[in-house]
Amino acid sequence: MKVHENNALGELASAVGKGLLAGLAGTVAITVSQMIEMKITGRGPSEAPVKVASEILGAAPANEGEKEKLGNEVHFAYGTSWGAVRGLLGLAGLKGIPATLVHFGAIWATELIMLPKYDAAPPVDEQEPKSLAIDALHHAVYAVATGLVYDALDSGSARQKKLTKLNKLIKGLKFKGY
Repeated sequence: MKVHENNALGELASAVGKGLLAGLAGTVAITVSQMIEMKITGRGPSEAPVKVASEILGAAPANEGEKEKLGNEVHFAYGTSWGAVRGLLGLAGLKGIPATLVHFGAIWATELIMLPKYDAAPPVDEQEPKSLAIDALHHAVYAVATGLVYDALDSGSARQKKLTKLNKLIKGLKFKGY
């Protein structure tokens, strides 16, 4: 079986698949981060995932057990799906710290806009700086974990090897004075 070098659909599927796996790992990381923080601060679990899901889907959980289950399901589905975005950033050639910063910015900005829209959180200008800082920290944990896993999964890809060769060529040109 001959492998096609320039299979755009295959590269897209690969990047999204790696991104989803990385997003799952990032979701586990943010979950652990939140559990540690809740233990330290005494804060209870956020009801934001349930509020947004109930608003979008038009169905509310029947009891507290169902509420917690739905919250966890939404949390993991949302975090895992954001990993696909990290995959698309990688496919576009963005990797490492720059990709992690863009990913973090997209995720956190979306939350800061979306949650107030669905009355799941106050607008950013009405939130306490401490709670914003904690929230930013959790999302940074997610973005860093997702980025590290994605970059590790993508490190041996043909596209990554081409980017490495291109970077070496560019550095060589700069060294020669071009």
